[in-house]
Amino acid sequence: MLINIAKPSDLRESDVTPESVYLSRRRFMGGMAGLGAGLALSGRARASADYSDVPDGDAPAWLKAKLDASRRRAIVPADPEKDAIAPFDDASGYNNFYEFGTGKSDPARLAGDFETQPWSVVIDGEVNNGGRFDLEDLARPSQFEERIYRLRCVEAWSMVIPWLGISLADVIKRAEPTGKARYVRFETLVDPEQMPGQRSSFSLIDWPYVEGLRLDEAMHPLTLLALGMYGRELPNQNGAPLRLVVPWKYGFKSIKSIVRISLVEEQPVNSWQRIAPEEYGFYANVNPRVDHPRWSQATERRLPNSLFSPNTIDTRMFNGYADEVAELYAGMDLREHY
Repeated sequence: MLINIAKPSDLRESDVTPESVYLSRRRFMGGMAGLGAGLALSGRARASADYSDVPDGDAPAWLKAKLDASRRRAIVPADPEKDAIAPFDDASGYNNFYEFGTGKSDPARLAGDFETQPWSVVIDGEVNNGGRFDLEDLARPSQFEERIYRLRCVEAWSMVIPWLGISLADVIKRAEPTGKARYVRFETLVDPEQMPGQRSSFSLIDWPYVEGLRLDEAMHPLTLLALGMYGRELPNQNGAPLRLVVPWKYGFKSIKSIVRISLVEEQPVNSWQRIAPEEYGFYANVNPRVDHPRWSQATERRLPNSLFSPNTIDTRMFNGYADEVAELYAGMDLREHY
């Protein structure tokens, strides 16, 4: 996959310390002025996709306006026939979202009444400009983009999804990390009344669901905070209203329904790593040469498929994004750091 990405802007420094949450919020909202978007494919047409068969969403007015103004097809597969976009029904009906149950159809069946408005996100830790921010304030300064990414689950199935969202790097820059920040830790919502999986006595997860990235991974131009897909806002079952998308890592890294983003000095322990560290590591980079202890990672089932048409394909290193991200792991033993 060939992607021409502009070099990200250098992290700005500030010698002003916020005196209150209000001032912090005002500085956060204005911090991206003049930096530019900088992730679009150069020389590519930005024609809108046809999502006429996708059900209408119910986005608030501010989000609908941002989605409608998205830079379409900002990142696309080099071979759109080989990496054809999955039908919306597959992408929205076959999910892992353990807050709503362990079955693939549980999220679509049980998340319909999940309340995502209003929504706020706490940004804290090793930052100069933290606080609690309404989702609108978090997203408004950034240019929305449509990015068509491959999604590879650690369970050896995959699909191709057109996400809509903003660069995580934009949000981190506005938070102004301190020199101690080395990792980014994410938390999902804890609300057992709305999320039946969180009140199940059979759940193995110690809620909230936690994920993490190295700071340079979080700042990489491919790393996305998604607020939409298929031309509309995220369906509840896909992690509404805000989820992470890291296309070169296994899907469990792309945490859903985010309520906290923390810049931290120590490497966080993610939820699946805590449950089964011999099976799920911190990095979780897609790697066909490192098998899961219970199955091979050399191939994957590309959805949609069927019993008579399994649509099995070879898995690519870093999910096909090696040209863009391999340098992040130069000199590392990827069998040890799985």
